[in-house]
Amino acid sequence: MADSPTSSKSRSPTGRVKKPKGKGSPKPKGSPKPKGSPKGSPRGSAKGKLKLSAKKDEELDLSMASMGHPEIFPLVLTEKTQEIFNCRADIDITADNPYKLVKKEDIIQDMKTRAAISDFHPIKKIIQDYPGEELLIVFDRELKYGQVFYLIATEEAKESILNPPEPEEEEEFKEGIQEDYVYKPPVHKPWVSLGSEKEIEEELVKESPAKIKYMISRPHKEFGVRIKLFNRNASSDKYGYVECTAYQDKNFTIRQLERDTGIQVVPHEKETGTQTKWAYPKNEGTQYYPREFSDEEKNKYLSSEELKNFVLSVALRVEIALQQNEIMDAFFDDWKALAEDEGAFAGKSDVFLKEYQSFTDLHYLKDRTVSCICWHPTIYGIIAVSVTERLSYEERIQQSGKLLLWKAPILFWSFADPIHPQLMLECPDDIYCFQFSPSDPNIIAAGCINGQVVLWDISQYEDRLQNAKTGGGGKRTTANMPSFIVEQQLAKELHMVRYCAVSSIEYGHKSVVTDIQWLPDTFEVNRLGAVFENRAGICVQLVTCSPDCSVFFWDLRAQKPGFQPSAEKKKDNKIITCPSEVPTTFKHLDLSWRPHIKLSLPKTDTGGEYSPVKMSLREEHHHTKIQDRTQPQARQEASKDKLPYSEVTTPSVKPPKLLENITTNFFVGTEDGEILYTDWKMERDGDSGRLLSQKPSNIYNIHDGLVHTVQRSPFFKDIILTVGGWNFAIWKEGVTSGPLLQSSCAAKRYTVGHWSLSRAGVFFIGREDGNIDIWDLLEKTHEPSQTQNVCIALITCIKPWIYSSKQHFLAVSDDFGTLHILEISWTLSHPSINERSSVHHYFEREVKHLEYFDQRQEFRAQERVEMEKESLLKKATTVGGQRSRELMEEQTKQDYLEFLDTEKNILKGLGLLKGLDRFSP
Repeated sequence: MADSPTSSKSRSPTGRVKKPKGKGSPKPKGSPKPKGSPKGSPRGSAKGKLKLSAKKDEELDLSMASMGHPEIFPLVLTEKTQEIFNCRADIDITADNPYKLVKKEDIIQDMKTRAAISDFHPIKKIIQDYPGEELLIVFDRELKYGQVFYLIATEEAKESILNPPEPEEEEEFKEGIQEDYVYKPPVHKPWVSLGSEKEIEEELVKESPAKIKYMISRPHKEFGVRIKLFNRNASSDKYGYVECTAYQDKNFTIRQLERDTGIQVVPHEKETGTQTKWAYPKNEGTQYYPREFSDEEKNKYLSSEELKNFVLSVALRVEIALQQNEIMDAFFDDWKALAEDEGAFAGKSDVFLKEYQSFTDLHYLKDRTVSCICWHPTIYGIIAVSVTERLSYEERIQQSGKLLLWKAPILFWSFADPIHPQLMLECPDDIYCFQFSPSDPNIIAAGCINGQVVLWDISQYEDRLQNAKTGGGGKRTTANMPSFIVEQQLAKELHMVRYCAVSSIEYGHKSVVTDIQWLPDTFEVNRLGAVFENRAGICVQLVTCSPDCSVFFWDLRAQKPGFQPSAEKKKDNKIITCPSEVPTTFKHLDLSWRPHIKLSLPKTDTGGEYSPVKMSLREEHHHTKIQDRTQPQARQEASKDKLPYSEVTTPSVKPPKLLENITTNFFVGTEDGEILYTDWKMERDGDSGRLLSQKPSNIYNIHDGLVHTVQRSPFFKDIILTVGGWNFAIWKEGVTSGPLLQSSCAAKRYTVGHWSLSRAGVFFIGREDGNIDIWDLLEKTHEPSQTQNVCIALITCIKPWIYSSKQHFLAVSDDFGTLHILEISWTLSHPSINERSSVHHYFEREVKHLEYFDQRQEFRAQERVEMEKESLLKKATTVGGQRSRELMEEQTKQDYLEFLDTEKNILKGLGLLKGLDRFSP
């Protein structure tokens, strides 16, 4: 069923519809007469017909769309316009030749020159949109369209008028001769839709609901496995028996009497491709053997002139090619080096930190400040927070009794539950700093505010942290329960984990432990500070510092029986056994743990000691590898027979290997703002033979307040960031002249800082007004590239973390006990192509600037000494004309030296001077 438009009217060769003359086409009485026509012409009243008012022209429809000719536009052309375009009626164009081609540019120029006076102004838009270069003006002598002239507005109509199709020749049959019939196949014409297909589509029956597909499969490992059937009581399990009762479906009782169905003439087509049958695989191999010349062929070709000429002709080109390969890298990708990768997710302007989540608790964090935060090394979305009482030293002494009854715990938060903590670690006192063990994330070491060091083992609660979304994996039935009952149940399930061991108060720090760090599992330190190979393969030592002017090294392993005094043995016998829920991992250290190295930081000029607050070891751990934790990871299987730390001892048969490539120097930030560079190796006193700590080799007074951060760059081990007081500084290990970069005094005091884990030139600094300064060394070095407000309280800690290549987090805590999780933008987390090398070149340039500055200082010092000498020598006399006493003594000394030289030369000339000259100075 097809539709094709038909028309009962016949068209003329020019494309116009032919109408009968007379009544069908009456001439208007007031039709204008062209002014250019002669007086004797049959259209003597053309002038009167051309005079039409402008208002009536605007009201009339310009096109002949009502008559079925939208491409024809009647025109009123004055005598002036006819002269300009050489289209005067009955002179330039006549009834026999009524066509005139006018260039589009001339008409546009006329409209620009004469503006609204131009006769083409009413159809200005039609002329400007005309696609061709020439427009056709037709002389309408019979006034078929109401005016003397009309304009053709389409190229098709113009072509049909200028080049009309030839009339079809009628078949003529000659008398007595009959021509052979020639079959002409029908010409394909485009199908024109008149709406019939919509009616057919409405009548078609289509399935409205989507078909559901089921695929039932089982693992490959269960193929061929023996099936074990057993009996089960259906009443014991509510899901074991489901009753499906029969019922009568009324849909099958309805009798169909009539149905409307639409059928399309053309059937539905479908294209389907098939592939040839794949044959079974077959292994094939091909072995190539080189084709070698024989000895005769070798001698022939080597002695030929053609080979010599060829080698001489290409020798220069080969030499140039080899030189170019040495000078330029042939495999360097110039296309990638044209511009830096700005990233597909954000531009350079996207440098903000977006709020992702926040954690707070009115019960445990009320009137407390966050002292330290640490991300869990292996479990996504778990972060631990330690808090302390927000009290001054005097207030803490006054409320000491109350603080003994209630101690702030370490809270474990999860992204899955921002309201309730997942785990709490019981503490003997407020915790100021803590760290996860790099080799075993279930081991946690912390430093208390009373100077003790605490250890926890949370291996029993690892599954609870892994299944934080379900509340630790416990069974609950919270359905159809009020919300307050659910919250009470959740609050009751919060576990309090008791510490495994705590250090001895007598042998520990006398003040708050401000920093704690684990030594890597590759080496260990003995009592003299020497570095040896760690055969245990796990982290067994850690370092702490305190403002009591001490740095302690602790060992988790049990002490040898020979070094344990008898008094300690008696104490061990009296120790009460630990409760059953407390792991016995560090039972051998509880209340008897003491440091095996005690370092002090003596001052070089006075008898006092420095008070360390923060420190940075060269071999400290950094979590800098981007690991995509969105993918499923193989869970580490817990070892059945876990070796306790009490049995991890160094075998006495073979001594451990001494490591000489480990640097024992480290940076220390003090309470007074000094930056120290010292060594932890002990040295023996020559007189007493006692082991003494070495004095710091370099001391710098840069910061004007407490040093809050001493951290090495994750990308450069010899670059250190220190934050303290009102400024920060960047140092390079080995450069003793000073910091590479020192900031100016800030508007607000700095409280903490941290390097970015993904960009070498970016670091974050927290301030006391709740703002974070984002520094980008590749963009600006005199001011932060961005400052963003996070909270209204003092920022206490900053800790970044990398979850995946597309998601980076920044944990920020404040003085009110709130933990903010910020998502780092794409620009701040993804480095450019050559960022690390650019930052490295920047540090190298700063080192050269410092060396140049030192050289200029030495040069200026020598120059100043020489200028002082010259000024003393040039100082001749005083105002009264007498020589000063100093100048007289200097002149006398010079004269005496000249006398001795003259005497020595004379004696040598006479041969009287033998051996040493007793007169020589």
